[in-house]
This record gives sequence, structure tokens and C-alpha cells, in this order.
Amino acid sequence: MATLTAAPAWAQHGGANTLVVGVQESGTVQWEIETIMANGLASKHGLELEIRPLADSRAGQIALQAGEVDVILSDFVWVTIQRSQGNKVTMVPHSLAVGGLMVNPDSGITKVEDLKGKRIAVAGGPVDKSWVTLQAYYNSVTGTKLVDDVSANYGAPPLVNELLANGGTDAALNFWQWNARAKVAGATELLSVADMLSALGVSEQPPLLGWTFTDETAKDKKAAIVAFLDASFDAKDLLLNDDSAWTPLQTLMGADGDDALFAQLRDDYRAGIVTSYNPTKMGAAKEAFALMAEYGGSELVGEDTKLDPGTFWRGYRK
Repeated sequence: MATLTAAPAWAQHGGANTLVVGVQESGTVQWEIETIMANGLASKHGLELEIRPLADSRAGQIALQAGEVDVILSDFVWVTIQRSQGNKVTMVPHSLAVGGLMVNPDSGITKVEDLKGKRIAVAGGPVDKSWVTLQAYYNSVTGTKLVDDVSANYGAPPLVNELLANGGTDAALNFWQWNARAKVAGATELLSVADMLSALGVSEQPPLLGWTFTDETAKDKKAAIVAFLDASFDAKDLLLNDDSAWTPLQTLMGADGDDALFAQLRDDYRAGIVTSYNPTKMGAAKEAFALMAEYGGSELVGEDTKLDPGTFWRGYRK
């Protein structure tokens, strides 16, 4: 199995065929990177790839802005905020996977209206994108504000799952990979964020996360960026269609000895795989951004209420 190793200091200033990619150590993005490395997909496209481990998404954003890495995984809201502030970064979609609202079968919650008077645990903070989306959906159904109708507690994903499992909360809004674990433990998904967005008029599931890099890198290392994206889509194709590609990932997925969890994580990951990309057809992201601007305000999206036209890189199609 290939391992994530820190890139040497010179790598970020390497040749045109070298990219330094910052990867969150605990993130599911490792599964794709591992697939790229283990199957020689970077070499296939003439790319020298250096992987730099990152503590979390914020560390990646800082590393990108400091020029310590060439590419990170980030979300389209952050990208468009950066562009509005003069920091010209852009992205190509990586994943459609989103979280959802989880409940236990005996909770008595069968529809979103049943949340009134209940406790809900939320992964992240008050302006988490999924939480804002749930509030918008709840308002559209009930005409009232969710924050006025429920008792909300915010915490890290493992804590949210623990509260759901031990009865410390009536419902939980968590990230997809943690919801997969909750499903295996017996919880059910009442409503996915994708379902909420659809009900709110967003035409299709927007790609929340994408491979993110500066406009400058896109210009100076275009061939390397294209090669990396080609390798990324090759890995996605393997993970989508070849069960054997997953076998080496079981330990990395934290599913050693748990075939049910392994299968659930694999299947839920597959549901979010991006199979194509056309930068001129990103209307769903524009719709989702407008929705988040309306319900999340400047705390979530900054001062602009429209997606910056350069958010999605026009130098690549798949």
C-alpha cells in the first residue's frame, strides 16, 4: 500500500510536471489518493505527485494560500469567498457526497415536522452548510424557524454519532461517512441533504467539494493540473466499477474486520462519485450558493450573494 509522505521542501518549486497535493490525514480523500498511487495513475499521465499530509481542511486552505502546496480539497463556497476577496483560487469537482438527517427507528420522527420540540446534534457549527440547508428546508415545510423549534447541540462527528447511539439526542445531522457508520449501527436516514436541496428547487446535486488550486498554478502548471485531474478521474472510475480496487483500502477506511461497515462506506462513497465535468453547466452550484446566502447570510458566504463565475475552472472538461 502506498503511504502519504511529506513532500520535500523543493517539490512546490519543482518542474512543470510536479504537483504537491495537500491531503487531510483523516479524510476520505485518502481513498482516491491511495488508488492513484497504488495503480500508478500519476505516472500513467506523466505526473510526479508529492503528497503532503494536512491536519484538517483549514490547514489545507492556509497551506494553499502560503504556496506550500499546489492543490487541496476544499468546497465551492470557500472558493467563491476567496475570489470575492481577491484571492484567485478555482476548483474542479471531486465529490457529490453529502450528509443527512439521521434518526433511530424508535424515535417517533418520521417527517421533518416531527423535529419540533426535539433535540438535534449537528456536526460542525451554527453555519455548517448542511445545517443551513436543513433550516431552509424546515422553514419551507413548516413556515417556522428550526432554531426556535428544536434544541440544537454542535459537536465533532464522532460525538454526534455517540449521542445518537446512546439516546443523548433525538436526531443527528452528520457527514456522509459518519452516517454510514450510524446506518450500520441501526440508525436510518430520514432525509439527505441532496433531498433537501432538491425540494428547495436546486436542479441537481451540486458538487460540494473540489480539487482547488490558484489561478496562477492553473496557468503555470496547466499540464500538471490536467494530468492530475485525469488521474483523479481514472481513480474514480476504478472505485466506481471495480470492487477489487477497494480491498487494499479497508484498513485505511477504518473498517478492518467489519465487512458490513466496509460495504456501507464503499456504497455510500460510490453514490457521490463525480463521473464528468463541464464548467459551463454548474447551475446547481449557483442555485445552492444563492440558497446558502439567503439562509446562512454573510457568516456563511461572505458579502456576495452570487457564485463567482471563476469558481469552477474552465481549463478542463471530462
